[in-house]
Amino acid sequence: MKNSHDKDDVRSISVPARRIERLGKLGSLTAGVASSMALNGVKQLAQGKRPSLPNLLLTPSNVKRVSDQLAQMRGAAMKIGQLMSMDAGDVLPPELSQILVRLRDNAHPMPPAQLKRVLNAEWPAQWLRSFHKFDVQPIAAASIGQVHRGQLTDGRDLAIKVQYPGVAKSIDSDIANVGVLMRMSGLLPKGFELASYLEEGRKQLHEETNYNREATQLKRFGDLLADKTQFVVPEIHGDWSTANILTMTYVAGVPIESVAEETQEIRDQVAKDLIDLTIHELFSFGVMQTDPNFANYLYQPDNQRIVLLDFGATHKISPPLVQIYHQLMLAGLSGDDVALEETIKGIGFIDENTKDSQRKQIVHMVKLVFDTLQNNRYLDFADTKLATHLQDSAMALAKDGFLPPPLPIDVLLLQRKFGGMFLLAAKLAARVDVVSLLADHLKGTALHNKSKLSDH
Repeated sequence: MKNSHDKDDVRSISVPARRIERLGKLGSLTAGVASSMALNGVKQLAQGKRPSLPNLLLTPSNVKRVSDQLAQMRGAAMKIGQLMSMDAGDVLPPELSQILVRLRDNAHPMPPAQLKRVLNAEWPAQWLRSFHKFDVQPIAAASIGQVHRGQLTDGRDLAIKVQYPGVAKSIDSDIANVGVLMRMSGLLPKGFELASYLEEGRKQLHEETNYNREATQLKRFGDLLADKTQFVVPEIHGDWSTANILTMTYVAGVPIESVAEETQEIRDQVAKDLIDLTIHELFSFGVMQTDPNFANYLYQPDNQRIVLLDFGATHKISPPLVQIYHQLMLAGLSGDDVALEETIKGIGFIDENTKDSQRKQIVHMVKLVFDTLQNNRYLDFADTKLATHLQDSAMALAKDGFLPPPLPIDVLLLQRKFGGMFLLAAKLAARVDVVSLLADHLKGTALHNKSKLSDH
């Protein structure tokens, strides 16, 4: 979620709640873009230029029109932007990525009048009498809902997550309409499997709009982390929760990025704790909070604890996938190149349609990550050489025409979480002994007995 006090969020915008209204928004958006394209095309012809579809579409005004309108709708539009910009940004044209990044970062709160209608529909009459204070200005806003702080007359301090009206009921139609708009752009690379992103976005949205499901996952993580004092998980208040409102204990903290101003020791420890949690989610818990948005984490400087927020994107990881990632780690850290390539293929990063040159490049990229881990007891995330090399390799693949095979949602979400943790650790300029953290989950294997691990 995005803090509503940021300067970009001063303007509240009503969320279109009815399906016909949301369809009308997309229709007017398409018409507006088409009109702009026609006008610019006439201008270019008058200047003796031959207009091209992408150039006509991606004028600054059209980019702003598309991203602002879809962000206003929240829900499906923003979720597809998040999925595609994080998982396929390296193979999408930079112009389309620009729209998706704007979508990912824009989140305007709904106005107080609309908020009041939602609360009146969900809570008992005269509900406000039970509150000593209710902050109408949200403390956070995102694609599914916004969060408010309130204090009950019984003394409880609450964080109240309110779902945008109409978002859940309009998921399927929104997804279909956004797909039409993206295909209309003509910017998607030939052969790009947009359908798989749309379908996974649809499934994920249905899960994330189910606040009863999120409440269950929040309780689940509270139990899983009960003995890990470095983490704080808010408690659910069921008497003020409904299908469209999730009420939790308010937990104070500062943005996780502010840890970058702390000492090297603290930065290292925070990154280590979050990476270790991710590894536990994969190999021990079998369930993962898959949204690595920085706003889903807070930091408490006084006791050096990490607050975990937003469990809507929690996803169960199938045992076969856990096993294949175990094999990937084992092959990569033991230097078994044959097994590594087979595992990469098994996960789905390459398939029979992948050119030999592309296959070698992808295997090389994965090997580079493991070699870096092996050759440095403490991985220095502030060192940009690895990230730069991987980015350059990804761009080279894109220029070579590589399109990633359609990946299962489990793999997409895992890779998104791994990438997010890497970015956060880099933001903190942390140094972490990642190999030792992995070794704890590879016990009983030949790798674990190797001195390179056991001596750490």
